[in-house]
Amino acid sequence: MYDQKDGYGYGKRPMWQWILLYVVVGGIIYYGIYYFMFGKNGGYAPAPVNPNTTTQPVATTPTTTTASQNSNLAAAPIVLTAQTSATLGTYLVATNGMTLYESAKDTSDVSNCSGGCATAWPPYVVSVSTLGGGAGVTGSIATITRANGTKQITYNGMPLYFWQGDTKAGDATGQNVNGFSVVKL
Repeated sequence: MYDQKDGYGYGKRPMWQWILLYVVVGGIIYYGIYYFMFGKNGGYAPAPVNPNTTTQPVATTPTTTTASQNSNLAAAPIVLTAQTSATLGTYLVATNGMTLYESAKDTSDVSNCSGGCATAWPPYVVSVSTLGGGAGVTGSIATITRANGTKQITYNGMPLYFWQGDTKAGDATGQNVNGFSVVKL
């Protein structure tokens, strides 16, 4: 393994090079696992969709979960949680901690945000229909199907969005921007 005479080991490389290699490779693996679990989209919460279409989404009959049903849905993934701040009070966030918004232009179970709007305000989409809310989330949670086929989460019938200007959990820089507001509880 390590030859004391010439200071080399493992195929004529100095031992310090092997140690450095193991540290670098270990760091890369650790970063990859960390990013996969807690990366830009915060683990479970799906990436916001950026549809490149100008067509309006089609409203469908939503799949609804009420707060009283949440206790019966042990397998339902938690997609909404409550957060409190001194300036906003109690409001909705995704499981990754990112603030959720609703649009004044939307109507119950219909999103009117597509194209450039959906680029600035990415819809909160999921791949499942049965959803749950965390502590303090008492309204109905449902999905609607957008024109591109993705399922957008709604809270009390209103479609939910992220804001491209929010860069970290707890940001609420989209409050009262272009008719969008934080979803208050």
